[in-house]
Amino acid sequence: MERIFFPPLSSVAICGGTHGNEMTGVYIVREMEKHAVNKTGSASITAVMANPRAVDACTRYTEMDLNRCFTDALLSSPITDTTPYELRRAQELNAQLGPKGSEEAVDLFIDLHNTTANMGLCLILYSLDWITLHIYKYIQSKMTSMPVRAVQLDIPISDAYSLESVGKHGLAIEVGPQPNGVLRADIFNMVKEAVDHTVTWLQEFNSGCTFEGGEVEAYTFLKSVDYPRDSAGEITAAIHPELQDNDFKLLRPGDPVFMSFSGETVKHEGEELYPFFVNECAYYEKKIAFHLARKTTFTFPSICVKKD
Repeated sequence: MERIFFPPLSSVAICGGTHGNEMTGVYIVREMEKHAVNKTGSASITAVMANPRAVDACTRYTEMDLNRCFTDALLSSPITDTTPYELRRAQELNAQLGPKGSEEAVDLFIDLHNTTANMGLCLILYSLDWITLHIYKYIQSKMTSMPVRAVQLDIPISDAYSLESVGKHGLAIEVGPQPNGVLRADIFNMVKEAVDHTVTWLQEFNSGCTFEGGEVEAYTFLKSVDYPRDSAGEITAAIHPELQDNDFKLLRPGDPVFMSFSGETVKHEGEELYPFFVNECAYYEKKIAFHLARKTTFTFPSICVKKD
């Protein structure tokens, strides 16, 4: 079977607080900073509080969503007196950990998030990247007491808008349900375990281990669904109880998705798909009730570190 060789992954960024009210990443980064974790075997690890102003205010963001500021266009936009804080901060982070798309960018970028949706432990991946698919498979093989899933966003990296796209290889770890501004021990431990397994994988990879190729299933994002609204744009229905907390459960035509405030059921139309980010608190402002995905099997080759 084909084997692909990669340079060692010698620099890693682990970020929390990209959204200032998603507490797991905030506290993992604080712990890392406290214990001065900056070298693990062959890799230097940088822990970064991405949006300190939003963390201090315990709010998702102060002026605009930082995790939508990392497209090439926004990163290269001029800074003026009216530039929002988060866009300034995005350019600072890009200078510190990137620049995005360059040889100087960190080798592996991990951004830690929480969701109010019942998604369990979920990795968000962009392009088909053999490194991140191997990490996903590795975490899956180690954390067998719970489902570990991945969502693939099929977006060119230049248009990728989230922080982890700054790294040569990047992934977001998205875990829920956890309310905004709340820290749950079970979810904290789940994310810490996933981060620890990623660092172990990294050490094994850098030390010359070959990771055999294989297959993984992931959910490829297709589209977003908004809440039903009236002519004034006001929401007229909530997520149906049968859909609530059922992220990644197959949605078939005719299955209930919304319940109107007058008690009527709105049903799913179209093909069988998988919902995720169901009733995510932060997505009300984005006019998203849930996303829909298709389940896809990805095949990937064996990989090994390239020796000098």
